[in-house]
Amino acid sequence: MENKIFYYARVSSKEQNLDRQLEVFKNLGADEREIICDKESGKNLERRGYQALKNAMLRSGDTLIVKSLDRLSRNKADIKNELQYFKDNNIRLKVIDLPTTMMDLPKGQEWVFEMVNNILIEVLGTIAEQERQTIRQRQREGIDAAKAKGKHLGRPKLTIPDNWDEVITEWKDKKITARKAVEKLHISKSTFYKLVNDI
Repeated sequence: MENKIFYYARVSSKEQNLDRQLEVFKNLGADEREIICDKESGKNLERRGYQALKNAMLRSGDTLIVKSLDRLSRNKADIKNELQYFKDNNIRLKVIDLPTTMMDLPKGQEWVFEMVNNILIEVLGTIAEQERQTIRQRQREGIDAAKAKGKHLGRPKLTIPDNWDEVITEWKDKKITARKAVEKLHISKSTFYKLVNDI
């Protein structure tokens, strides 16, 4: 059975663009069928494309190529676990941004590359995780700053009309229709029903 090469590209959200990673893969001679993509966060490994790649496509002797280590994950423990998984299953991982991983290993010299790669991976794994923590901290600070300025994040809160109690009582007693209640309250039908459900 012929050994295969697969390529994995990831961006953190649907708005982001995969083009830069795909261009690099195509320059290496990648076929579109060999490229698996995800548009999901690297905080964990539960991504549809990656799980399909790992569980249904990669076999012993195959090679997986990524642009950088943080495309695999931004979590250091996950990176280590995945590298161990690839090693245990005889899958070669090549990281384009780590040139030593891209070299074809001469017989008997494998331990040198493995030692260098392990050091690089340890350092880069720590950096990737640190970046993720920094991103989360910035998001948290942004939310806190917005709250401190009195900004409401998310949907604006619904304001209850002054005559709400009076009108809702009439409506519940079936003295008026929902349409009439909406007119009296000067709100939309959808707002009326949201208030009915929330209050």
